[in-house]
Amino acid sequence: MIESSDKRSNPSSPSKGIRDPRTVLLNLLIGVLTLVTGYLIYAFADRHLFQPPVETRPSDTTLNDVIQIDVLNGCGDPGMASKCSSFLRARGYDVVEMRNYKTFDLEKSLVIDRAGDMLNAEKVAYAIGVAKENVIQQINQDYYVDVSVVIGKDYHTLRPFN
Repeated sequence: MIESSDKRSNPSSPSKGIRDPRTVLLNLLIGVLTLVTGYLIYAFADRHLFQPPVETRPSDTTLNDVIQIDVLNGCGDPGMASKCSSFLRARGYDVVEMRNYKTFDLEKSLVIDRAGDMLNAEKVAYAIGVAKENVIQQINQDYYVDVSVVIGKDYHTLRPFN
């Protein structure tokens, strides 16, 4: 007897047009986890290779000391010194004073070494994004801080304001 060649589908094999929802869900989950893993790898590399953390202790002191900073508003916009101070405190620096600079027309932000250790000033400048050419030294024995930060009109380019 010859079997008829009718085209019956096998009930155990999936049809071509319909996909199993579990397979779609698992593929979607794999895609999302791949993206999350990629982002975490990028964030780790950025934090530890491209922008390493800055040491907040002075270079010539014991482990309990931290760099003491005063932040001055040299741009005239209200709240700039406070925002920069919060940023520095969150990173472990000791901000001891906030006040206005002698003038409000400072174009570029400055980091000023007050204690004679330029490395400390360079650490603070790196932490907030001030260019190295804007780090200067003005030693003053009357100041009881290691570094002064003067916020200029270029504050929108600095890390605390981004």
